[in-house]
Parts: sequence; structure tokens; C-alpha cells
Amino acid sequence: MEKYEILEHSADLKIRASGRTVEELFLNAMLGMEDFLGAEIKNKNLKKIKIELKASDLAALLVDFLSEVNYLNEVKKEIYYTVHFVKFSGEELEAELWGYPVLRFKRNIKAVTYHQLAVWQENDQWLATILFDI
Repeated sequence: MEKYEILEHSADLKIRASGRTVEELFLNAMLGMEDFLGAEIKNKNLKKIKIELKASDLAALLVDFLSEVNYLNEVKKEIYYTVHFVKFSGEELEAELWGYPVLRFKRNIKAVTYHQLAVWQENDQWLATILFDI
């Protein structure tokens, strides 16, 4: 199964991500979002930033995680392609994001939404459908 796929949606970005673990699911959802932005990399000086998040459940944690990454894209002008989860449970995470400085983004994401949000386990895969306001 692909890491993520872009699903058809009339006005916004809809992604279905998958992973063998919940951590891999979060990473692949992030990669789908980051790839959509079409970042023009400034240089290959690797940057690291730490984040800590708490949420009411796994789906809310995914939205909060992607929202934080999206916020950091805009504020830090960086794009992230690797994440190391230091701590991870269904309601909180501590992670290190690794990425590169960006000259500009071809597209932006206004928000990660709860609309049509779904996170589930199917056989040996974790799956999520996420809708982004663009």
C-alpha cells in the first residue's frame, strides 16, 4: 500500500495515509501534506525542531500534529521530511522534526480540518483520511 494518496475533492485537499504503525501513519500523513506544498528548498542545511502535543484522542492528535507542522512550515519557512517520535501514545506525543529551509512554497494549506476525518485500523494497517482547507 502507498504511503499516502490524494483523493478526489472539489475544492480542498483530501489525503488518505497509511502505515504499519500509528507512528508511520502520522509520518506518511505529514509527507502527503508536505509534498503538496511544493517547497523550493533553499539549501540542504538540515534543521531540527522539537514538538510536544496532547489531545483528547488519536484523531485529534493527528490533526494537532499536522496543524503544528503546517504552522512551523509557515513560521520557520522550513519543510519537514523526517520525524523521530521520542514519546507516542494515543493522546500525546513528543517528536523531533527534521527538514530543510525553504525559499518559497508553490501552494499553501490554510488549515487541517476535522471534516470527514477518520482514523482506523484495517488488518495490519493503520489508515487515516484527512481534509485540508487550501
